[in-house]
Amino acid sequence: MPFGILEDYKLEIVPGTALLRDAEELPGELRVVPTERLKHGTGRFSHVVLVPQPSDSPNDPLNWPTWRKDLILFIVGMSAAVVGAYGPMLGPGFVPIAAELGISVPVLGQATAWLILTLGLVVFFINPLAKIYGKRPVYVFASTILFVVSIWGAVAKDYPTFLASRVVGALGMAPYEVLVQATIADLYFVHERATRIAIWNLFLLCGIAGAGFISGYIIEDLGWKWTFWVCSILFGIFGFGILFFVPETNYVRSGVTSNVLAKTGIQDQERGAENEKIDEKAGMHVEHKELPRKVTGNGSNPEAASEPKMSYVKSLSLFTGRYTNGSAWKIFARPFVMFFYPSVFWGFLIYGTTLTWIVVFSVVNGVLFTQPPYNFTVGEAGLTSLSPFILCIIGEAVSGPLNDWICVNLAKRNHGVYEPEFRLVLMVVVVILGVVGFYGFGATVDAQTHWFGPVATYGLANMSLAFASTCVFGYILDSYPRLAEEAFVAINTRNLLTFGLVIRQSPHWLCSADLFLKTYFVNSWIERDGALIVFNILGSCFLAVCLLTIPLWIYGKRIRSWTARNEFLQEFMRDI
Repeated sequence: MPFGILEDYKLEIVPGTALLRDAEELPGELRVVPTERLKHGTGRFSHVVLVPQPSDSPNDPLNWPTWRKDLILFIVGMSAAVVGAYGPMLGPGFVPIAAELGISVPVLGQATAWLILTLGLVVFFINPLAKIYGKRPVYVFASTILFVVSIWGAVAKDYPTFLASRVVGALGMAPYEVLVQATIADLYFVHERATRIAIWNLFLLCGIAGAGFISGYIIEDLGWKWTFWVCSILFGIFGFGILFFVPETNYVRSGVTSNVLAKTGIQDQERGAENEKIDEKAGMHVEHKELPRKVTGNGSNPEAASEPKMSYVKSLSLFTGRYTNGSAWKIFARPFVMFFYPSVFWGFLIYGTTLTWIVVFSVVNGVLFTQPPYNFTVGEAGLTSLSPFILCIIGEAVSGPLNDWICVNLAKRNHGVYEPEFRLVLMVVVVILGVVGFYGFGATVDAQTHWFGPVATYGLANMSLAFASTCVFGYILDSYPRLAEEAFVAINTRNLLTFGLVIRQSPHWLCSADLFLKTYFVNSWIERDGALIVFNILGSCFLAVCLLTIPLWIYGKRIRSWTARNEFLQEFMRDI
């Protein structure tokens, strides 16, 4: 029972559990095969066994040089940053924008609410496309859509046209909600992922937080339509980058399925569920003959070592094959089935509540800070986002490397055996920052303190999300790498939660049957009950879901064993 994590005695090897250190550090019963037969990291990670094990093909994304991987992450990450800004960028100017369009502020808020709803629904269609045909065509399509709708929003002259541009924009935003994390899983090894997840999340959260203080002055000095013109320029630049520098990262990897990996604590994370079946009576892995491969993707060559390196021109192909033999309807349904995975449901609650509450800040700040006692201008109200912007940078700069460092060192203390639960240690920091942020914001606004109080606590709440996302996505990636896209679609159904909170007037909106009929803004709730009550409720919900991390830490390994032994889940999630 390492560090309070309960051992599982029903499987010899639990999916997600892996060997990160050399065999001499293992207990005697695990020293079966020398790990020099496995591939290791380089430099200061030369003692770390690579998980997952890469193939010998030069076309395997795991074998690409680090600079190429990081360039891909930079391009899709910056695109995600602009996507993050696209939603809340109009927040500081809600009052003047509503006046210009001849509508009320609550009606204008509906545009954001319907964008969020559409986004929450579209991700279910993006996942099957990316799973079957690859991520590259989806990224290219998304960039094109975002470029077009940004121009559309800039030339809109009335509210219906404006609303249509926002709703259609969700088609382009959806891939950056669910595919970037899976792209990280395609490119990086376990001991590298948290740092890269933090980098992606840094881009995303800085886009969300930075949108306010940048767009505030754009709206004030140039007009709100220029926020869309700036987005169109940025989407055009990064769309060009995706077209020419982001190849397909989906790869069909035969993987390592021998006893070497099974007996030293490494399971084939990419194909294990397809090539192995579990003998429940004996509670052991029973290897079966590998099934015939029908997949036609660029990694289907069984002789990977002799596979010629793909040329740059060929890598620009929009479609490079089919990457799964699973039926489309099953792939479409899998995100719903993922809620049967307790760790995925935990991730949905943590990420969903935290990010939803963060969206609430962007919704209410444009009103709270432009009224007494603060009386900020639109530009000054936008500057309140400078606090989360700075604290998110600090949080992401610390959380990713710290999370990877914790995992490597806990694995060392655990005789070289890594457990995905090691990713959850930083949830302690999440709780501290979030409690101060949410409760503190409501208290300072209610007490009408100096503006520094609500601005600082607003930043701390955002900083908690920086740490939370690193924990959530790192844990899910390491536990279920083969199902990354499906898991992130399930987690991002939190957009439906965000939609409900943004449009409902009452804090009891969860029980309302007319959720989709009444479109009241969350500001109405604050106007009625006050910021103290509203943010006390939000803070309490946040704290409650964070406390679920404790049972997940204790029972997480047994939960992973249960999902691996569940015949329905294994059969439904199998691609062949």
